[in-house]
Amino acid sequence: MIMNILNYAHYLLEGSIEKGETVIDATCGNGHDTLFLSRVVGSTGQVLAFDIQQEAIDQTRQTLIENNYTNVSLILDSHANVTSHLQTKDIERVGGAIFNLGYLPQSDKQIITSGDSTVEAIENILPVLKSKGLVVLVVYHGHEGGKDEMQTVLKYAMRLPQRAFHVLQYGFINQQNDPPFIIAIQKR
Repeated sequence: MIMNILNYAHYLLEGSIEKGETVIDATCGNGHDTLFLSRVVGSTGQVLAFDIQQEAIDQTRQTLIENNYTNVSLILDSHANVTSHLQTKDIERVGGAIFNLGYLPQSDKQIITSGDSTVEAIENILPVLKSKGLVVLVVYHGHEGGKDEMQTVLKYAMRLPQRAFHVLQYGFINQQNDPPFIIAIQKR
């Protein structure tokens, strides 16, 4: 059966993340991916959840409180600064990361992720990612600025060396209105 984009993103991550690991939600938004990651790593794991908007941090905090999850650090900062929030023990042990590119749903559509900061974040995560770990990007590109970010991220991902990374693109090709797609990067 063909999975929708978000279910497939979660399926990929669930298959590679282990209990007790540190994982990254690079764009916590409304907290749905943060909650998912929190469940996957369990009580001994840790989720670092980033967003540049206080509204997203507050919404994610509320989602976590409602579901009684406490293994998350909410970080009001750009995902490009991820390494400054990692501890020494996390180097080469990050189990995975997820990005939802675009804007915060039901919010200011002028505040969007950018290709440059997204690529910088990926470049900072890949060296600390465990072997067989995944970075999954859900690329929403049907908004102003979305096509530029999509091209920047695709160009970067396509240039990753084959001997060091597997890079997958997954998406529906017969849907209208710029359907989102996934870029998954697995460290070899």
